[in-house]
Amino acid sequence: MSPERKGVASLPEAIDLSHHLSALARARSVSPLKNLARYYGRPGIISLAGGLPSPEYFPFDTVKADILSSDKFVSTPDSHGSSSGPLSWLLSLFSSESDSTIPISIPKYPSTPTDLNLATALQYGVARGIPQLQSTIVAFTTRVFQPAYADATVLLHVGNTDGWSKAVTTLCNPGEGVLVSDWTYPSALETMYPQGVRAVPVRMDGQGMSATGLREVLAGWDAAARGMPRPHVMYIVPVGQNPTGATMGAERKQEIYNICVEFDVIIVEDDPYYFLQEGPYVHPTQRFSTFKQTDMSDDQYLASLAPSFLKFDYQGRVVRLDTFSKTIAPGSRAGWFTCNPIFAERLERAAETSSQGPSGFTQVLIGKVLQTWQDKGYIQWLKGLGTEYTRRRNFFIDTLLAKFHLEVVPADSPHNLFPGTVRYIASAKGAYLDEKRGSGAAARKPLFSFVPPTSGMFIWLQLHLEDHPKFKDVAKESLEMQLWVKLAEGGLLIGPGNMFAADKTASTASYPGHFRISFSNADDADLVKAIDIFAAVITKFHQDV
Repeated sequence: MSPERKGVASLPEAIDLSHHLSALARARSVSPLKNLARYYGRPGIISLAGGLPSPEYFPFDTVKADILSSDKFVSTPDSHGSSSGPLSWLLSLFSSESDSTIPISIPKYPSTPTDLNLATALQYGVARGIPQLQSTIVAFTTRVFQPAYADATVLLHVGNTDGWSKAVTTLCNPGEGVLVSDWTYPSALETMYPQGVRAVPVRMDGQGMSATGLREVLAGWDAAARGMPRPHVMYIVPVGQNPTGATMGAERKQEIYNICVEFDVIIVEDDPYYFLQEGPYVHPTQRFSTFKQTDMSDDQYLASLAPSFLKFDYQGRVVRLDTFSKTIAPGSRAGWFTCNPIFAERLERAAETSSQGPSGFTQVLIGKVLQTWQDKGYIQWLKGLGTEYTRRRNFFIDTLLAKFHLEVVPADSPHNLFPGTVRYIASAKGAYLDEKRGSGAAARKPLFSFVPPTSGMFIWLQLHLEDHPKFKDVAKESLEMQLWVKLAEGGLLIGPGNMFAADKTASTASYPGHFRISFSNADDADLVKAIDIFAAVITKFHQDV
């Protein structure tokens, strides 16, 4: 179990949700070898039970690294040669004259029993993670996500993809279904399918999964017609929804949670983009304020973020997946579950004989960074990340504005896939008009449209292939892939939309083509070059017969 959470005595405890456990999860027992671990470290005990190598023969005496200081961060020149580079958002936050980096060091043996050390971290250990990092994460989770029940439990995993895989085997039996958004993370789907677990799509709007759509699916479920029982598990990416970039607000989360209580559904909240909340896109001509997340106090910043499902979870029916992949580094392969104690115990059993915990090197390095920065330094870092990804999102869309003729689509337009959202529709600049449409703005052939993302790393483009000369002769998915191939051959690799469809049949029969484009991992010059390639290829593609 995770260390005790402080200040939660007045909250209820999780209800018994053990009936959601899969047959495989029920069959798991404690690993005999791991069961011995509870005695390790007891004063005076001599352990000859496990096959533990001696730390004396670990070839690492000390692990050292230089990390960015919480006093000052380094700025590097941007693509235009100015001094306001990728980390410039942090320069104004700190006034100390100390060096931009500070050394950290983790010794093999601790000075005191509670110190981070290699002898423990690099040894075989418990799957839930080393206690120093786990206790730090418990305190952070309690402060930031505020679980609404007292015995919420934290244990580490090796990244959210692995966390979801363990959740599937723990909660789902072959032949069952999982509720997902119409468009969702492909690896989540591919994790389910080989285990005989099917995706059950729920329609979406501008905040992601629709509460109305969810109720329609659950209330109207016909087990005989569907060939499986009503789903009792949901998979959802509520912030920076992958691929659409939507952010689900508090009111919608409360609605969905209430429906899940009514129909007894477990919510698996995969939230890797939580700290990349960027807010609405504002046109450059109306971007008067320079106020940023970094200008807020820590409490203001945390209060400004869309809350987790945990904040509404008074029963313990949410399994939250967090990761350091988007805030520290993907290669760290470290994250954590927050869930009720029954699920946590079964998830730990699943890890004991598979992945175990994250790498010991990862745990001591991340643990030392968080200890060194402390809450204030880490939250400052998270503020800066949100500010920087907001800048990247704005730059990418601003460049689209420069290369295409963009108009705001009315909320009730047939071109608006997600009703009620601000959608931009793009056509080629210049005289690329359709004579059948008459004159003016209506005469422009739409090439694509998009809702500016409010979180995350992606732009989700809806292709307007209905205006392609071969639209009636070729399936939409085929046209999508033909254009995707031409873009790749032209030097631009992006995500084809069909791989994000929960229902592959619906993606070809009912939906327009899509592309997912990432703005997160390219400098400004490459983003401009990418949009140049995209503009040239898509314009020519629509002109070809």
